[in-house]
Amino acid sequence: MSSTSPSLRLRLRPLRGVRYDTCRVADLSAMVSPAYDDLDPARVTELRSRPHHIARLLHTDDPHRTATQLSSWIRRGVLVRDALPALYVYQQRLGEQVLQRGVIGACDLPRPGDRTVLAHEDVQPHVVTARAALMEGLGAQPEPLLLAYNSTAPSATQVIDRITHLPPAANVRIGAITHTLWACIDPDDQAVIAADVAQAQALIADGHHRYAACRQLRERHGPGSWGSCLALFVNTAVHPLRLTAIHRVIPGLEPDKAAAAAADVACVRPLPDGPRTPQPGELVLTGAGRAWSVTGLDPRALDEALTGRPAQWREVPAAIADHVLLAHRWSVQGRPDAVRYVHDAGPAADAVAAPGSGTAVLLPAMTETTVRQLAANGVLLPRKSTSFGPKPAAGLVLRVLDRT
Repeated sequence: MSSTSPSLRLRLRPLRGVRYDTCRVADLSAMVSPAYDDLDPARVTELRSRPHHIARLLHTDDPHRTATQLSSWIRRGVLVRDALPALYVYQQRLGEQVLQRGVIGACDLPRPGDRTVLAHEDVQPHVVTARAALMEGLGAQPEPLLLAYNSTAPSATQVIDRITHLPPAANVRIGAITHTLWACIDPDDQAVIAADVAQAQALIADGHHRYAACRQLRERHGPGSWGSCLALFVNTAVHPLRLTAIHRVIPGLEPDKAAAAAADVACVRPLPDGPRTPQPGELVLTGAGRAWSVTGLDPRALDEALTGRPAQWREVPAAIADHVLLAHRWSVQGRPDAVRYVHDAGPAADAVAAPGSGTAVLLPAMTETTVRQLAANGVLLPRKSTSFGPKPAAGLVLRVLDRT
C-alpha cells in the first residue's frame, strides 16, 4: 500500500447510480455488454438492434441524439436513478471462482501534478476527443474505469465480503461469467471503504482514453459534476487482476523473411514443436506452421530503434516488437491496417497458420509490479502493451450527471 499526503488522497464518493429497472426489463443479461473495446463491429451492430441495449448509448456517431434516447429511457422508467447514494460492490465469478471483486463509485479526478492515479499507457488524442464528445453529449459516464490499488488493511475487505452475502441489486450472465452488483448504502460502511482507497495509489488498469477524456471535460466545464469519474476500484492484494500481453499479427509479412530479418539483430532459434507462450525476455514469431524464438537483441539495434524513448523501454516486450522489429527491421509499423492486435496467443497463432496469411509476434506478459513501477516513474508504455482483466461489464450502473 502506498500512503499519500492528506491533501493528495484518492477520494471515492457514493453516487445515485442509474440502472436498468428489472421490472421493466425482462432479461437484464440481454441489456448489458462486455466492455467497449471488447466488441467487434459486427457484434456492436447486432447488439444495437436490440431496443434499450446499452450498446445504443456506447456506440454512436451522434451523442446528442443519443442523449435524447437516454433521457427517454429514464423518463419512461427503463432506467431509474437509485433513491440513495451508494457505493456498488461488484463481483465477477466463473463457476465457484471469484475472478474479481471491487467497488464502483465516483472518483474525484486528481489535480495536475497529483500522482494518486497513475497512467501506464499513452493515449491517442483523436480517441480522447471522441470519448469526451460521447460523455459530454450524453451528459453521462456510461462505463467505469478499472483502477487497481493495493491494500493489506482488512477492514474494507471485511465490509465488502459481508455485503456480498446480502441480496444483490443486479445479477447477470455474459457468456460463462456471472456479474453481480450490490448497493452499499450504509454511510459507515461507505466510510470504511473510502478510507481504504484514500490511503492508496491507483493504477489505471483499463480506461486510459476515458480517463484523459474525463480530465479534458473537467478542464472545460470546471470541477462540478465533471470533477469526478465513474470508476471500479479493485484491491489487487486481495483479488489480483489477470494481466496478459497483446500480440501482433502482420497479415502482409512472410514469416521466413521476418525471421531472417530479425536474425540480423537478435538470436533467432527455430521452435520445432511450433508456437508457444513466450518466456520473459523472449518473443515468439510464428506463421505458416513454423515458429522461432527471438532473444538476445543487439544493444546497438536497441539504441538505434529506441532513440529518444525511455531507457526502460529496452525491457518492454511491446517496445521491442513495435520499434525494433515492426518499424526498424520490417518497415511495417504505422502503415494503415498493417498490424492487428490480438489478446490471446492461440488465436494470434491460428490467424497466421495457413501459408500466405502473414506473421504473428507473440509477447510475454508483464507483471503488475513492473507496470506500476514504470508508471510511478512517469514511464508510459507503448500502446497495446498490456491487457488487464476481467474488465467490468457495461450497463450495470451509469453515472448520469446533473445538467443544471
